[in-house]
Amino acid sequence: SKTTTSAIGVTGEVCGLCGDFDGNGQNDFTTQGQLVVSNPIEFANSWKVSSTCPDVEMNVDPCVVNKNRHSWAKMMCSIITGKTFKDCHHKVDHRPFHENCVKDSCACNTGGDCECFCTAVAAYAQACSEAGACVAWRTPEICVFCDYYNSPGNCSWHYNPCHTPCYKTCLNPEGTCTNPLPELECYPICPEDTPIF
Repeated sequence: SKTTTSAIGVTGEVCGLCGDFDGNGQNDFTTQGQLVVSNPIEFANSWKVSSTCPDVEMNVDPCVVNKNRHSWAKMMCSIITGKTFKDCHHKVDHRPFHENCVKDSCACNTGGDCECFCTAVAAYAQACSEAGACVAWRTPEICVFCDYYNSPGNCSWHYNPCHTPCYKTCLNPEGTCTNPLPELECYPICPEDTPIF
């Protein structure tokens, strides 16, 4: 069925298939009629663009449909359950993130497979970071560093997931750390002649 996601722009002012971005994962399945439901199919059907589109009636497991990808997805997503994230396991339950990683990696079989995998692992890394367990998980072989995308003459970006985000910005030209940026994985080093991020 055709669906849509609308976004207005800031925290708590987003709606649709991607949730409402208010930091609470418990209310993301809010229907177009503003009801919080637990059934993902009911939730997705509520966001159809046209009422003439038929409802989806069953949720197909992408790993059953794409059996050849299932072993690859399980192998790749084992980074979440393995030693790389061991310091986070007691802070954030890795099981739902691993399950989502496997399903997303199975489903993404049209050329963006690594992007789907990397996004799923990054979601767990973000949850770990928010729980106080910073994990440097990217490597040149797994979901490349942001440094890979640097180009001459611009800010150079560096992978540093455990960095304290405090920069000179247009809203903070002195670079005081009373209101830091959200925790990210990539941070800029700005040229001396353009020091404002």
